[in-house]
Amino acid sequence: MLDGRPLVDVHLHPARLDGLKPSWETWVQGFDSPQLHALYDGPAVDPARFDAYLAAEGVDVAVVLAEYSPKVTGVQSVEDMAALAAGASRVRFAANLNPHLHFPVADELIRQLDLGAVALKVHPVHGGFPANDRALYPAYELCQQRRLPVVVHCGTSTFAGALNQFADPLLLEDVCRDFPRLHLVLAHGGRGWWYDAAAFLALTDERIWIELSGLPPSRLRTYYARQDWARLTRRMIFGSDWPGLPGISGNARAVADLCPDAETADLVLGGNAAAVYGFRLPPG
Repeated sequence: MLDGRPLVDVHLHPARLDGLKPSWETWVQGFDSPQLHALYDGPAVDPARFDAYLAAEGVDVAVVLAEYSPKVTGVQSVEDMAALAAGASRVRFAANLNPHLHFPVADELIRQLDLGAVALKVHPVHGGFPANDRALYPAYELCQQRRLPVVVHCGTSTFAGALNQFADPLLLEDVCRDFPRLHLVLAHGGRGWWYDAAAFLALTDERIWIELSGLPPSRLRTYYARQDWARLTRRMIFGSDWPGLPGISGNARAVADLCPDAETADLVLGGNAAAVYGFRLPPG
């Protein structure tokens, strides 16, 4: 709980060091600290220390992300994220697919869901594929059947080798049309050149959500200046993009302060994520 309010962070990257392609300094985006290093036991984050850190930050549920993008960021396997979740009571994890590496994609997704994944994350910008690639459709259909959200990286990346043309949220129009019961979470909320496009999708389709990872709260009103802020905030889900930020609780409080009322803050910091991902939250 954070200030008496349930807090869900749906976007964390507890990277295993021997799976990273970029340097550690590049990965943490200038937010290195002794406290961050203290969470590690060898190459991997220690589950008990990480759970204690999340508790201290007020996080009730955290979703950690696997990633199969060997050309850009390396490989953070779903097995590593499952092991972390098994030892940390607050942690859940998302599956990850790259159609260049996984085939058949539905079989691989089932394997990862059987390990306990609560969502599917796809990373077109780092994986080098459009989100509407028909090779992914069997996985989308499976998520629709199981009522699991699909998280799509929807924003620019500065990592070497990233293909930012694949961050355009309008590529998801095909997916929205072809999977009418599928919820889509737009990670990074259109960061770069697509804030208005991402907001348009979220405001016109109740299955589409703006996820705030990697967006400084102090700049959110500027990023979405042409949008109805009161309406748009109710379509938002909190994510930190940890460890690339000063602190989870500080960001969450800043986001809450931007909300037009307490009810909306409850939705952004926990309620919307609980509804989309199927989490049970403590009473606030």
